[in-house]
Amino acid sequence: MSEQTPAKPWYKHFWPWFILALLGYSVIQGVALLTIATQNPPGLISDDYYDVGKGINQSLEREQFAQRLQLSAHLEIDEDAGIASLQLQGNSGPAQLVLNLISPTQPERDRRIVLQPQGEGLYTGQMQDVVQGRRFVELLGQEGGREWRLFEEETLETGKTIRLGDAR
Repeated sequence: MSEQTPAKPWYKHFWPWFILALLGYSVIQGVALLTIATQNPPGLISDDYYDVGKGINQSLEREQFAQRLQLSAHLEIDEDAGIASLQLQGNSGPAQLVLNLISPTQPERDRRIVLQPQGEGLYTGQMQDVVQGRRFVELLGQEGGREWRLFEEETLETGKTIRLGDAR
């Protein structure tokens, strides 16, 4: 009679350990992804669609008011001096303007510059730091108690003049 070799216990085989390692790796990856997702929520998603829709309508009304006032502007950014200068043309001369340089994807890179009048439609404001690349350029002002808005999507570069409104 032939002698049978006793079967090795399961824990001495390769394949059970290989399968357990794959399952353990999957659990570790799942926990890591869950941790990353909870610590870095998406910033571009809005839960309140009704308010977003009202904001869009308000923006359109402000842009139409700017068209009725025949507003246009030329913006120049001097990065060496850290000054934004804007020449406003049209039927409005507000006491100050607000220039928003909005990053499409990174809210922490948004910049707000308050522009003060220097005479004859010229406004200047101090910048915090260098702003370059693709931005939504928003200019806000008031006339007769109503707010108007000029808005363009532009790529900001050194020495480039940005045109807002109808002055193309």
